[in-house]
Amino acid sequence: MYLPVPEHRHAWAEAGGDANVLVATAIADHDVPVAFDVHGNRSLLSPNTPPATPVIALVPVETDFSVRPSFLQYCGDECGGGGGGGGGSGPPPPTPGLYMTQSHFTQTFEGWLKGSPEFEVHILGQKDQTDSLKDYQCAGEHQASPYYFDQNDLDWSGSVMLYSKTQLDNYHAAHPAQDVRVFVVEDDDTACEIKTTNDFWQNVVNAVDGANQALTAGKDTTSSTADKAWKFAKAIQKLLAALASLINTNDELPGNAVQDNIAGEYHDGYNWVVKGEKNVTNGWIKLEMR
Repeated sequence: MYLPVPEHRHAWAEAGGDANVLVATAIADHDVPVAFDVHGNRSLLSPNTPPATPVIALVPVETDFSVRPSFLQYCGDECGGGGGGGGGSGPPPPTPGLYMTQSHFTQTFEGWLKGSPEFEVHILGQKDQTDSLKDYQCAGEHQASPYYFDQNDLDWSGSVMLYSKTQLDNYHAAHPAQDVRVFVVEDDDTACEIKTTNDFWQNVVNAVDGANQALTAGKDTTSSTADKAWKFAKAIQKLLAALASLINTNDELPGNAVQDNIAGEYHDGYNWVVKGEKNVTNGWIKLEMR
């Protein structure tokens, strides 16, 4: 239970927490919120636009408080134990792997009653030797560094590892000639678990694969004579194994990352396009190997 709209929090605090407030609830994103005032009068609110009156939201929890987040980051000599060397040195080079450094989405995929969005990036690859996909790694706000990033708006910039070079090498050793998808999810309930229906998942993946020659995976093309690069590859597996049970609400699926020259659209400063249901562009991200 909280006030999800920042303007509402400020206005209600300035008013001293007076009785000019509504309590509203909705189960799923974009459901019509049902609200009550302090006298018990019922009203329906817009699912798209918050009212002028401050609203206290009563919604299913979106944070798993049983998991303690870790925010371990490199802090150099400030952490102590740095030794007695003089002159200092810069931070260590980043761990080799696939990184995201920018992202932009065309919408938050989150109704205003549920507050800020919780974007996650998942690495999906072949499950065992089957024709199904497995979720190998997730990056998001409830992950430990170096997989931690917190995007609460349409735009984000920084540096977050999506998959390490060691993970990639181990994956390819177990799955020769198989590559991985980079898939963006807006989480609704349980961090780093994809919750959706099999039908909706298949609709999204089939639409994106069909419109982009199934060149919807990616691979490390770094060589001893070339720059480090993450480039398109053929996606084979489509069905996601072990989708999480739909206990509360479904996650939103902004979609599968497709390299810009395959998608046929370009956005300055970005190199992969996030394609969702019906192959609609829902955003764009910058991926790079380091």
